[in-house]
Amino acid sequence: MVVRMKVFTLALAGLLLAPVQARSAEKLRIGYLPVTGHAKFFVAKEQGFFAKEGLDVELVEFVNSADGINALNAGKIDVGAFGTTAPLVHISKGTDLRVIGGIMGEDAAIVVTPANAGVIKGVSDLRGKRVATVRLASGDAVLRGALHDAGIDWKKDVQIFELKNPPAVLEAVKSGQVDAGVVWGPHDIRAEDQGLLIVARSRGLQPDHPCCRLTVSASRLPERATWVHLLRAILLAEKFAQENRPQTVADIGKYLKLDPKLIEKAYYSGYLEQGTDPNLKGVKKFWRIMKESEFIDLSAPGSKEPIEGHVELALYRTALDGLATENPKDPYWATLQRRYVERNL
Repeated sequence: MVVRMKVFTLALAGLLLAPVQARSAEKLRIGYLPVTGHAKFFVAKEQGFFAKEGLDVELVEFVNSADGINALNAGKIDVGAFGTTAPLVHISKGTDLRVIGGIMGEDAAIVVTPANAGVIKGVSDLRGKRVATVRLASGDAVLRGALHDAGIDWKKDVQIFELKNPPAVLEAVKSGQVDAGVVWGPHDIRAEDQGLLIVARSRGLQPDHPCCRLTVSASRLPERATWVHLLRAILLAEKFAQENRPQTVADIGKYLKLDPKLIEKAYYSGYLEQGTDPNLKGVKKFWRIMKESEFIDLSAPGSKEPIEGHVELALYRTALDGLATENPKDPYWATLQRRYVERNL
């Protein structure tokens, strides 16, 4: 009888394991920007965290958030991480998107030439000036919110030029075509290397503001297992990046052809917030500031909606709690659980 039970148990185990072993990896197209803040995508790919979670990931590069969010809406990618501004603007226009997590926060900076540094010492000095930004970037919205708070009408008192990417912004500042520009890592470090000066950082203008949010179409939200696996992989990459600096720099270098010292300085500068959680409180504040500064058209069909209806918390919480349960002695996950409560509840 004992023998029969053992045989039955082994047979049952084989039946349970068979589908897992036979299951092919799920293909997933992820949109990203070529910036150090998106390092967790690179780490998850290079360190095998995506594969570990049963995902066959193709990373698709975009030069700015506007192009990326348009590709997401068109179904050319499955999920993407683009500046908070991009998904919120599209939500305000009636597009049904869902934020399921984050890749980075803060990190933007206002740069000027040494010649202008004596005149432009902060946002309040931008009245009557020409400023270059990148369309639908988080730093762009933070700037306009800060101008509003300073009593400056960005529509009338400032000339804002929306350029295609941070390198174009740097060239415009250096050539004198504009008086100041808004960029983010590693381009803030590149700006300093090229002789430009940083006069303000977005973390000082809007502390703990979210930047690139992991965003999916609402129609894809029912694929919950896929998104939990994605978030688990990114969380594992987040932990790896905190604990393995040299290898993380090397992984980033495979996607950003920059000097390793520049990459390390940009990613570990302390100006970049690297959390994966949705940061609902930060998104709600960002939404409010975008409306107050009239970055969002208040007559648009979705502008009156509570933004929390477009932020999905349960997927991240499931991913995080699963990792914490599997690793009860690892304090890293407990720390993230506490931070989740602080930023989302």
